[in-house]
Amino acid sequence: MQAPADLVETYRELGLKVTPQRFAVFEALFGNPQHPTAEAVYAAVSEQMPSVSLRTVYSVLAELADMVEIHQLDLGTGSARFDPNTDPHHHLVCQRCGKVRDVHLGSSVPVPASNSLVHNGELFTVLGTEVVFRGMCGSCSSKEALTNTHHSGLPPEGHAPSDSPRPFLGEG
Repeated sequence: MQAPADLVETYRELGLKVTPQRFAVFEALFGNPQHPTAEAVYAAVSEQMPSVSLRTVYSVLAELADMVEIHQLDLGTGSARFDPNTDPHHHLVCQRCGKVRDVHLGSSVPVPASNSLVHNGELFTVLGTEVVFRGMCGSCSSKEALTNTHHSGLPPEGHAPSDSPRPFLGEG
């Protein structure tokens, strides 16, 4: 995504007005690595501009996506996410908290030599490749490890037992 000042010029070249609401959305997205939802962008913008509507935020996000200044992502987290990083990359998605992060894999993801594939006799034109890794972020993994240790009294599988006392399990 271009810097907000550059987006102002792009909008003007396209004959679009740069309203304070549009500019606030530009600023909320620029350099944002969080892959925010429209609601998160709205929350950030409405802190500075309480009169902005969610509909306006959605409209500006749709304009930016149509201009390919941002990517609208459906990562299975329940809400569309908006990514201002339009360089080729993939995503890590935490299945527990929904956190989304960029991951750059270089050339390790196989891409067809041509832009076409034939699958079951049908020609398929490849427009892009995206890989989504699903799992748990470090924070959620740590919380789960603590929860597992706390509830069972045993460390998570694959961890060495600690010197802490084990819970009394009763006799036979």
